[in-house]
Amino acid sequence: MTIQLQRTMAAELRDVTREYGGKHARVRALDGVSIAFPRGSWTAVMGPSGSGKSTLLHCAAGLEQVSSGQVLLGEQDITAASDSQLTALRRREIGFVFQSFNLIGSLTAEQNVALPLKLARQRVSTKDVRAVLASVGLAERMRHRPRELSGGQQQRVAIARAMVTRPAVLFADEPTGALDSRSARTVLDLLRHLVDSVGQTIVMVTHDPAAAARADSVVFLSDGRIVDRLVQPSTRQVADRLASLEGA
Repeated sequence: MTIQLQRTMAAELRDVTREYGGKHARVRALDGVSIAFPRGSWTAVMGPSGSGKSTLLHCAAGLEQVSSGQVLLGEQDITAASDSQLTALRRREIGFVFQSFNLIGSLTAEQNVALPLKLARQRVSTKDVRAVLASVGLAERMRHRPRELSGGQQQRVAIARAMVTRPAVLFADEPTGALDSRSARTVLDLLRHLVDSVGQTIVMVTHDPAAAARADSVVFLSDGRIVDRLVQPSTRQVADRLASLEGA
């Protein structure tokens, strides 16, 4: 199933296949996937365990090389980019948010947010770093270390860290998976705000129908293939479609 192009794309996969294993034990995690992510949109990716969700995210972000097909970031083909080129590209153009936050425990919230700029050898503006923390509601917590923050606050620091370089695409892998329901709602509200107010492009893998329903569209994978897409669905619609795939 191919999702049709609608407007300028922030990222795109064209007939992508990703295989693992040796010659006699090959596993095809992605099987001819074509999908485009419009700028300023939020796409949720769902599917049963082993359907290829995380592999799709990793290939789109340049974390894994594809076995065949093309991967584009904006108009740039990154399919055959070298490791050093991909590292530089990720630091400039891509933001990541993970379930486990991945904050450095010895650094304050402010220092964690500034880290991507330092790694990219960009000028670190204290004013800009603090502005990003303020935008996620943590202006009063900038000097706190991760152990002094709740799970939801740590995830907001992680989002601020991902946004400080103003990435073309924000990739989120189960961003609410380790949070309680109240903290999850706060994080999802923040992601929605980023899309609606600043035009951020977000691609999010999730197992939670309520989280997926906050996105503009939900793409469903099964056995490495895109099998369905829902636009602005309800939580019930997402849950029912996911259940039908898990029971297939």
